[in-house]
Amino acid sequence: MPDILPYLTPLVFLLIILGSAIRILPEYQRGVVFFLGRFQGVKGPGLVVVIPGVQQMSRVDLRVIALDVPGQDVISRDNVTVRVNAVLYYRVVDPERAIIQVEDYGEATSQLAQTTLRSVLGKHDLDEMLSERDKLNSDIQEILDAQTEEWGIKVANVEIKHVDLNETMIRAIARQAEAERERRAKVIHAEGELQASEKLVEAARIMSSEPGAMQLRYLQTLADMSTDNASTIVFPLPIDLIQNLVKNVQKPGG
Repeated sequence: MPDILPYLTPLVFLLIILGSAIRILPEYQRGVVFFLGRFQGVKGPGLVVVIPGVQQMSRVDLRVIALDVPGQDVISRDNVTVRVNAVLYYRVVDPERAIIQVEDYGEATSQLAQTTLRSVLGKHDLDEMLSERDKLNSDIQEILDAQTEEWGIKVANVEIKHVDLNETMIRAIARQAEAERERRAKVIHAEGELQASEKLVEAARIMSSEPGAMQLRYLQTLADMSTDNASTIVFPLPIDLIQNLVKNVQKPGG
């Protein structure tokens, strides 16, 4: 046993070195390898050997990352303060630049997303924030994608989750919506009155040009009145009949 000990110690030391040198990277990861501080290459996936003390490797995840952008206080173009939350989807497309060009690409992307969110939404009115989210999402995504390209980052999508208003603004919007509904109801009522008056004028024009139509209307009115349970019956007389009676009375010797 004492004879084996001198050989066993170097063997164990060699196994420890080999164990620390062997790295296994899954399919969704890449390793950015540096040799004595200088960039050597991007390796993986699979088995990668890194010489301890001489080479260093940084792992980079290539999967899509969902980044929750913290709530931001935004002042809209019409001076309304809202709190906006968003989610950002991005992934690394160039591991070399993601490690070399920026210290922490995840934190840098998060900070850039917060400032861009405030900048873009501050150029729009509150109504546009509430009704044109798809357009705002697209604008933010294009700006972030252009600025993170030099970091080897691809911003796939941006979604505004919530636009929170204070109680005062919620009540103001409710009053505005109620006033808008009342305005529409009045407009519809006025349009109905206008159409009804036009139809009445048209009906009067037809009746005045067709004496028979007036007589038929007179008979229809009498039939409608006979169906009512009323104690007083009023017989409407045509105007032309009354005019003829007046003329006969006014004639000399009539």
